[in-house]
Order: sequence, then C-alpha cells, then structure tokens
Amino acid sequence: MIGLLGKKVGMTTIFAEDGRRVPVTVLTAGPCKVIQVKNPEDDGYSAVQLGYEPIPPKKSKKPMLGHFKKAGVQPFRKLKEFTIEDLPVDFEVGQEIKASDIFNEGELVDCTGVSKGKGFQGVVKRHGFKGGPKTHGQADKFRAPGSVGASSYPSRVVKGMRMGGHMGNKNITVRGLKIVKILEEDNLLLVKGSIAGPKGGYVVIKRSKKMK
Repeated sequence: MIGLLGKKVGMTTIFAEDGRRVPVTVLTAGPCKVIQVKNPEDDGYSAVQLGYEPIPPKKSKKPMLGHFKKAGVQPFRKLKEFTIEDLPVDFEVGQEIKASDIFNEGELVDCTGVSKGKGFQGVVKRHGFKGGPKTHGQADKFRAPGSVGASSYPSRVVKGMRMGGHMGNKNITVRGLKIVKILEEDNLLLVKGSIAGPKGGYVVIKRSKKMK
C-alpha cells in the first residue's frame, strides 16, 4: 500500500535531538477503510480504493450508498483510489488501514492538497508584478500590468500572457517531505515543511517517488 487520505491539522515546530528547530505540518492520516480491491483480471489494473471520514447514510447519494452497501461498510465522505504495481493478496474489503501500517519515521512522502482560494486577483498579487511608477504624471496605473501586446506585430495578446484572474483553489503536490514523527495512538504524522491548503483541508499522502 502506498498512500492514505487525511486532513491538515496545522503547523507547529519541534526540536530534534541535536537541538535543531524543525517546522512541521501535522496531518491526520487515516484510519481508512478498504472499499474496493481491483485486479488485472476483472478491471485491467491493480488498485485499492480507500474511504476516509465516515458520515451518516442520509448525507450520501443513492448511487454511492449502493457502492458502500456492496462493500458492506458505512458511507464515507472521501474516496481515493491508489494504483499499485504489485497487489498484495492480503487486502480485503472492509479492512482498516492506519498510518503506522504503511509509513515509517524517516520516510519521504508526497502530499497533495487544494490550495487556499483567493478569488479574482490582479497581477501584483497573482504574479508578483512591481506595478507602474508613482510619478511622471501617472495617477491610476499603480497596480496595472502595463502593455500586454503590440499593435503592429503580432497584433494580438500572445498565449500565456500573465494577467489578472482566478488565484488558488488548485491541486498542489509537495514532494519529498520527510516524516519526522508518527503518533500512532492518534494517527498523526508530523511532516517536515509546509503543505498546500487550509486547516482542515483534505490531503492525499503517498510514499514518495524519490524513495526509489
């Protein structure tokens, strides 16, 4: 198994044995339930579908209720499928998986979260533009992008021009983060560094490709 679903609790700092101050993100990793096991014979590939955060049946859609009923488990708020190359034979529907079952202290993980949504933002905040001069007769262009094209050639705004627009609310993966500590009794991972998203945001935690 190479991943789990979890939530971002927040950030704090801990001290290493040599006295170094280490900034960490606290994540709840699981426990997750196995909802479905896919194999090459029936589905064409090997994968395990996990459910995270149980919810009352009334909060689940009817098609999803049928999916959970077939698995014999309660409804979950979040589902995530993890594709794996070599499917172990000991995975069963309804099995509970915790953080300590698949992760170890010192391992590297890739964490994917949804960044905070900022709405529509101008070029100064969105792209870090400097803005126009505050002298030489300029009065209302302090945060404007300036020229975005030329009239003679190519007579259009080129593709990819950095302009104002929707900022944030995107899937962002931070790779190669070290697991500093695992609090097994609380299903908590302390991961060195920061992860995209607000407190309480959902996070997908996978064993890092850099481990290979």
